[in-house]
Amino acid sequence: MITRRGFLKLAATVFASAAATLGYGTAVEAMGTPRIRTYAFTPPRWTPGLKLRLVLLSDIHTTKRWMELDRVAAICDMANGLGGDMILLLGDYVNGMPDLGVPLPEKDIAACLRKLSAPMGTHAILGNHDYWGSWNFIREPGMMPKIGRALEEAGISVLVNDAVRLEKDGKPFWLAGLGDQLAFHMQHPAGREDDDGIDDLPATLAKTTDDAPLILMAHEPDVFPDVPERVSLTLSGHTHGGQVNLFGWSPAMNSRFGTRFRGGHIVENGRHLVVSRGLGCTAIPVRLGAWPEIVVLDLG
Repeated sequence: MITRRGFLKLAATVFASAAATLGYGTAVEAMGTPRIRTYAFTPPRWTPGLKLRLVLLSDIHTTKRWMELDRVAAICDMANGLGGDMILLLGDYVNGMPDLGVPLPEKDIAACLRKLSAPMGTHAILGNHDYWGSWNFIREPGMMPKIGRALEEAGISVLVNDAVRLEKDGKPFWLAGLGDQLAFHMQHPAGREDDDGIDDLPATLAKTTDDAPLILMAHEPDVFPDVPERVSLTLSGHTHGGQVNLFGWSPAMNSRFGTRFRGGHIVENGRHLVVSRGLGCTAIPVRLGAWPEIVVLDLG
């Protein structure tokens, strides 16, 4: 039987271990320099000879103390140095959970991201926090969230249930962006009580008018089981790689599929998905087993 002294020693050990773990997760992983994670493969239905390098940034979650603009600027410098044909932004530029920290002005965030540079431009979708943190959208759901307007004013293409046809070395492909699947999850304006998102996958795909390869950006990977074979590659973020992982267990996975789409290059039934583990944090400024990352894709 454990003595009172023994219990107190055990409790002190557990407390110290927990404090050390959280301290590491905050000071080391959450605030760490992003790692470069590279994947090289040829997606299905890909045009022979089409070689494309994509640089992916996701889940920046700007906020005072944890993701200040000087840190975002350093991340932009890293991304610019990776030789991408395009830089793709996969959503959640703001922090829609203000308990984590003081939000930063949308125009300042966009001005910082404006320094991203690639020959074929910077293209973006919006994430759930970009809608949750935008009062103009909550008041009027037909409006573009503030960060979306700020990104467009900064010269960044923002795709919401839309697609654009691009070319590399004379070889065409489509880049599509899905509307967010959780836009109304935290706020339900009148008439939208049963609708969690503004995503419209059929309408988005209908805008691709030929059979050139199609890359789909979708902030939450949960749409992937519904993505048809027409799509060569789906790109997502949102999961933060679990953000906190304890011996393979991710207690706060924000996906209805659990850890199925936690992060990395996933192939199911011949269809390809890449999920970025992202850069910032939500709820708590801690990452464990989910180091911030910039993803580089060498396609073809």
